[in-house]
Amino acid sequence: MSDAVDHGITVTEIAAMDQPIDACPESTAAFVGRALRGPLNTPILVNNFAEFRRRFGDVWGRSSLGPAAKQFFEHGGKRLHVVRVANGARGAMLCLPASGSALVLRAVDPGSTEYIRAAVDYDGIAGENEDLFNLTLQRLNPSTATVIDQELFRQVSWKEDSGSFVVEALVHSKLARAEHPYPTHRPERTTTYGRSYESTYIKHAQAGTDGSELSDYDLVGSRRERSGLFALEQIENFDLLYLPPPGKGRDAGPAAVLAAELYCRERGAMLIVDPLSNWATAEEASQGVRTLGYASPNLLAYFPRVRERGSDDNVARPVGGAIAGLLCKQDRLYGSWHSLDQQGMGLHRRFRPEHELSDDDRHLLTRAGLNSLVGRPVGTTRLSGSVTMGRGSEAYANYANLPARRFCLQIINTVARATRWAVFKPADSTLAKRLRDQVFKYLYSLNELGAFANENFIVQCDADLSNRAGKEEHGISILLMFHPVACDEPISLTLHQTASGFRVGSTAFGLTIRPSVG
Repeated sequence: MSDAVDHGITVTEIAAMDQPIDACPESTAAFVGRALRGPLNTPILVNNFAEFRRRFGDVWGRSSLGPAAKQFFEHGGKRLHVVRVANGARGAMLCLPASGSALVLRAVDPGSTEYIRAAVDYDGIAGENEDLFNLTLQRLNPSTATVIDQELFRQVSWKEDSGSFVVEALVHSKLARAEHPYPTHRPERTTTYGRSYESTYIKHAQAGTDGSELSDYDLVGSRRERSGLFALEQIENFDLLYLPPPGKGRDAGPAAVLAAELYCRERGAMLIVDPLSNWATAEEASQGVRTLGYASPNLLAYFPRVRERGSDDNVARPVGGAIAGLLCKQDRLYGSWHSLDQQGMGLHRRFRPEHELSDDDRHLLTRAGLNSLVGRPVGTTRLSGSVTMGRGSEAYANYANLPARRFCLQIINTVARATRWAVFKPADSTLAKRLRDQVFKYLYSLNELGAFANENFIVQCDADLSNRAGKEEHGISILLMFHPVACDEPISLTLHQTASGFRVGSTAFGLTIRPSVG
């Protein structure tokens, strides 16, 4: 999948057929929240906190997105898609004089720290071409006033019937758009006062605004408009989703959490959920998740929050960003089938649990589907419990185990992407064998890494789905059975792949694990 998204058109790169499947893909997280600057409702991939600061601004007291991103990279995360959302934010406005009228520009990215400037010149334009001008746009770093982005629009026209109309040229700009009323004359050359030969820049006439605090509806957004968390439709895959608290002293509401859980279920991802700020005991947390209705194997929640040593405010803080970073680090170093509660996988030493938990507290939290943040004698804090919120359901029995759920999601998503090529090939027994061999090699690679309790796994492929009654669309189905080390019993999955999409179904018939044949 290309990281570039062009005006709502998503380009998906399909893996070449029969290619070996990567047994250790790099896990990717996605955060949705409020930032000082940056594009709205557009997933931007950042690989370190310096990139986050350059694109979205520094840590901001009115948003928890910056601290969450910082936690993510501090705790071992490498790939983070950031979606900036806003509530009523507006971009800065510039006015370029045009003989009594003006070319009015509005910054594409809203926010009070989005600093852009513009300049007009006539260089390279013959004197008789009085309709044309050159426009330069620049984005400045608000801290250093250095230029970080620049766009040049050569020989554009102020006339609407021109093929080089400036308004149409700016449709592709990442810095500014033209607004009504349009100029009635050519914009004047921007020059230093008294020096007609020396070009200068015009700054904004109206500063941008950051808007109001986010609501649940801003976080959720619209699938049709690809806004909020649905902006993630623009990327092919992500493994972990986190919604940092939308404002100071505020929690993500149940409407946002439940909508995000449904979306994660659809995309094969885990949602990390912070404890509410008013939960003071394990009993309150246990009762709270039941009251809120949080019960899904795609939810990873924890209790309590943490306090930061040396902090002046001594406020309890969420660490969902840190947990996302640790999970990505774990996947890279050990594999998703391992528990996070192991040496070297703790929170930074400056974090300590807000409340100490007894053994009874931890058992109570585990039964409620909550993991426990537990301080260790050496001063570190680790996530204990290894559970999801898939509790109380026979269908989710295996998936109440966090490593098992994450490992199954990894297999499902990886096989789905790697076998996409097969739906474009003629359906026959040869195709089925090629698919089976490809998936078998992948499972053997995982087995060599210690992911399975034994190597008695099953792969069956049906590449003739199109000939079944009521099926007009060509597709394939892959049945898998394997025994993860984190599970007490084997797990079976049926994966259905068609040109229009991918889904996971229940196994249609019983299977018995037996030694596999290469």
